[in-house]
Amino acid sequence: MSTPPTTNAPTWNLEPIFPGGSSSPEFAEFRRRLKQDLAAAGAELAQLPPELNGATRRTWVSFILKLQTIIEHLHRAHAFAHCLVSADVDDNTAQQIEADIDADGAAYDNLLIALEALAAKQPDDRWETLFATGEMQSIRFFLDERRRIAREKLPVEQESLVNELAVDGYHAWNRLYEKLAGDLRAEFTGADGTTKMLSFGQISNMMSHPDRAVRRQAYEKSNEMWQPAVELAAMALNSQGGFRVALYKRRGWDSVLKEPLLNYRLGRESLEAMWRVVGSNVSRLKPFIEAKKRMLGIDRFMWYDQTAPLGGSKQKFPFYDSVEFIVDNLRPFSPEMAEFARMAIDNRWVEAEDRPGKRAGGYCTGFGNIRESRIFMTYSESYNGLRILAHELGHAWHSWTMRQLPYYGSRYALNVAEAASTFNELLVADAALEQAADNDTKLMLLDQKLTNAFVFMCNIYARYLFDCAFYEKRKTGTVGSVQLSEMMREAQRKAFGDLLDPEGFHDLFWATKLHFFLTAQPFYNFPYTFGYLFSNGIYARARAAGPAFSEDYKNLLRDTGRMSTEDLARKHLGVDLAHDDFWQSALDRILADVEKFEALAG
Repeated sequence: MSTPPTTNAPTWNLEPIFPGGSSSPEFAEFRRRLKQDLAAAGAELAQLPPELNGATRRTWVSFILKLQTIIEHLHRAHAFAHCLVSADVDDNTAQQIEADIDADGAAYDNLLIALEALAAKQPDDRWETLFATGEMQSIRFFLDERRRIAREKLPVEQESLVNELAVDGYHAWNRLYEKLAGDLRAEFTGADGTTKMLSFGQISNMMSHPDRAVRRQAYEKSNEMWQPAVELAAMALNSQGGFRVALYKRRGWDSVLKEPLLNYRLGRESLEAMWRVVGSNVSRLKPFIEAKKRMLGIDRFMWYDQTAPLGGSKQKFPFYDSVEFIVDNLRPFSPEMAEFARMAIDNRWVEAEDRPGKRAGGYCTGFGNIRESRIFMTYSESYNGLRILAHELGHAWHSWTMRQLPYYGSRYALNVAEAASTFNELLVADAALEQAADNDTKLMLLDQKLTNAFVFMCNIYARYLFDCAFYEKRKTGTVGSVQLSEMMREAQRKAFGDLLDPEGFHDLFWATKLHFFLTAQPFYNFPYTFGYLFSNGIYARARAAGPAFSEDYKNLLRDTGRMSTEDLARKHLGVDLAHDDFWQSALDRILADVEKFEALAG
């Protein structure tokens, strides 16, 4: 059993990455050498032969591998700085370092853009010479992809300028929003009657509290905290949105979905098939919501009721009990996955302590050439806290399966990344259901599973619809805060239908949700629903095949950085994602729990 520290939930250990936090001399030296490497690569680029052939191949290979090393080091530096800022939003030194690394990232991007432009000019037969030996085959998919996308972009000089200006423009709005959100504080009265000053992230966690009065207070406090900052949030959203729209226009991209679909290696037909099937199945959640309302003793299902727990909701899940729960329930499918989760906890890869000064949300990050992960979250002693921990450990496992691949061969997109995290959740939840000794626990677990379905089918869909509407409207000018709220309400009305009360929508969700402001990933929404449904398809295979499927599962994860999403599904699952059948079968499996829930709910 893991040995718990003195706190209820652990803090992570970042010392193996760089000792000393934001004042680390080793970190400062690492960044200094990184700048030197970038400058040297720039000089080498100037000497790179413009034509690729047998005589120049070695020079091209050397430059490409140097770029790969640089991005590994950049990833390590940026992830470390971001971890510091996440754990302490008042670490101004780390914030400055993160901004400086963003500038280094732009310098790397310019090198990559120049390489892509040269690659795009090579005839196919010349391009093939690059892969004459096996050392480049493992990163061929990445290089082919960059060459193909380069042919759809602006000339290299213009793309380089865009990247340089984005550091203190486009991406700065994301940093400003995170700082704005991190600084928010408000007094909050808990269920025990005590009042404390909490951060926005801590209050957000209260949205899943068993006590409806606490949930409602969390919702109202969230809106109250953001009200003075609404115009700043609107300014940030419009500024980054305007940047994207202007850039797309220059590139000749007529759809705001062009970039996210390229980023997620997904065809539009597959995305439309997924949402088409989701939309036609939302009404099947109605019996679940009605039964849940009865059990909660409410007649109106509001925004703050979405993740209200049922059943064993009063049961506490201390952090280390949850670790044992996760490890024990992963083991029947894969002892290797279980031991990995144990290792991550024992090596203090997880930052979970509930304290002020942390940013909201949770994530898992890697560190480039250091083949480790770190998980950030604010743990609440609820099943939802356990679920999030299992989710993030799934991300870490995904990266671990690819640790022996070269960096360019292991960069998987967000949509398939969510498959591994959701798979972990499903394993834990179903194993717990099978072992549950009483109906109260079964009801709690079924409620969590169907709440996930509700969120991915409705909440995430509303975010997607809002993004689509916002970027189309942004093409014609700035969108005011009042109109943004109206657009958000309309998106929720379309996505939720009659599952939420007409007065239960969250008009300010566009301002309070970090995901809308992430400049590194436009449309940070549909990959979650995709990963959820895709993972359910994978999980169905795992349930049918049992532990024998664990090796096939690892092979699928390893391929996520080396092929398109459609090719991945064809190779490992034998399905066509552009057809409704796969999505419908996944939803049928998910929604089969509605009847079970109704029976338990009486």
